[in-house]
Amino acid sequence: MSLSNPAGDAKAAAAGYTKALLDLLGDRQPLDVLPLGPARLRDLATSVDDATLRKPEREGKWSMLQVAQHVADTELAVGWRYRVAVAQHEPVITGFDQDAWVTHLWYGDEPAEEPLAQFEALRAANLRLLRRLTPEQWQRAGMHEERGRETVLHIAKLSAAHDMAHLRQMERIKAALT
Repeated sequence: MSLSNPAGDAKAAAAGYTKALLDLLGDRQPLDVLPLGPARLRDLATSVDDATLRKPEREGKWSMLQVAQHVADTELAVGWRYRVAVAQHEPVITGFDQDAWVTHLWYGDEPAEEPLAQFEALRAANLRLLRRLTPEQWQRAGMHEERGRETVLHIAKLSAAHDMAHLRQMERIKAALT
């Protein structure tokens, strides 16, 4: 199963995408994986020059900088999902069209430091929240419009695996361009 998640097919592909992410995570725990993402993202982003960081792997694909901004924006969305699931009773959790965000939110135009700092700050805030949750709060849930009922624990697992997938993507882009 591909780890691609195009919005036009999101509902139909949701189960396969979720399974692929959870398979990637394996038996690792989210609170063991999530703290590692920001430093690894920064290491990868700063390991190449600015031109390489902004160059897509190939036509129609994202650059390393676009991946970094996607990861940062996903952390923003995930942080909201954690909070709404913990604070409200079975809220609706909206999905988002990642390709529309890349296109309409000017991904790749920003200085590299912006998505790196954004991701670090958002992840730190989200980890503070997650580390305070009771066992009952980890089981609170929302209804994702594409994937159905998701507990906070499930959301955290998907977030950890999402990091892993995109860090691998950045490694692949770097290898292809250098």
